[in-house]
Amino acid sequence: MEIRHLEYFIEVARQKSFSKAASEMYISQPSISKIIKEIESHFGVALFYRNTKYVELTDAGQIILEQAEKIVSSFQNITAHLEGGSKLKSGKIRIGIPPITGLTTFSHLFGPFKIEYPNIDIQLFEFGSKKIELAILDGILDVGIISIPPKDTELYEIICGIQDPLRLVVHPKHPLAQCKVIDYDRLIDESFVLYSSDFSLNDLIINRCMQAGFHPKVIFETMQLELMIQLVADNFGIALMPNKICQALDSKLLISLPMANPQIYLQLGMAWKKDRYLSHATTEWLEFVKNKMGFVDNVNDVTQHEWFWNKATLS
Repeated sequence: MEIRHLEYFIEVARQKSFSKAASEMYISQPSISKIIKEIESHFGVALFYRNTKYVELTDAGQIILEQAEKIVSSFQNITAHLEGGSKLKSGKIRIGIPPITGLTTFSHLFGPFKIEYPNIDIQLFEFGSKKIELAILDGILDVGIISIPPKDTELYEIICGIQDPLRLVVHPKHPLAQCKVIDYDRLIDESFVLYSSDFSLNDLIINRCMQAGFHPKVIFETMQLELMIQLVADNFGIALMPNKICQALDSKLLISLPMANPQIYLQLGMAWKKDRYLSHATTEWLEFVKNKMGFVDNVNDVTQHEWFWNKATLS
């Protein structure tokens, strides 16, 4: 059995599809199916449950996958050290970004990175932060921008955080538009236009309202920021949006107001799976992010709207 065979097996497990794995690894589907059968014959177990839509790991397959990833990672580390810096400026990175990324500092990194590393192929996948977390763990994504802290903090490593307080956004003729600061309990009778459940902000907003003694009346959930803005501009409901988004709003159409403490913050970080092998391309991307966005050792030394920390495992 060759290391390459284990890589094929790992890719099938990641893609949950023989055809997608074959395409990703640039071999034919019959060839990759034959290799999987050879591995199954070698160990005397079935690696996958197969149906017409997807394949799923068996219990034995899950055990073998965990060991295979360690073996391949160790082998790749050896290869990386032998190759030195010859491939530092080539490769592929799969990055997950939430729709809200467009109005954060992260969105300004992709263009300059491509200019500096023209031979590194960046593939961007747009999901809510919850799906990005799962895709990182499944190996579908190399890195991703997720909400901080993630649900299972011990499974991720994270660099570079952005923190931005949420503000209330209302139509200029809304009764609350003249207030200076809004307490959450004043929103008890309001109709909320909310981020979809794929966003961690969805949970944060609902939980904060419940702390104020009520469950918000959600009349619409969406992943589309533009639609959320339009609905509030039409006086269809209210919304809670990060401060940076509020700064870009047309003040003739929408009013944004600060929320009373304790506030909710949009908190984003660049994350990857803990202990996972990082390719040269991915390592270069992470170093680029750190260098461009900057770091301080003490979070208290930066403003409340944007803050950064050195590479660390959240636990």
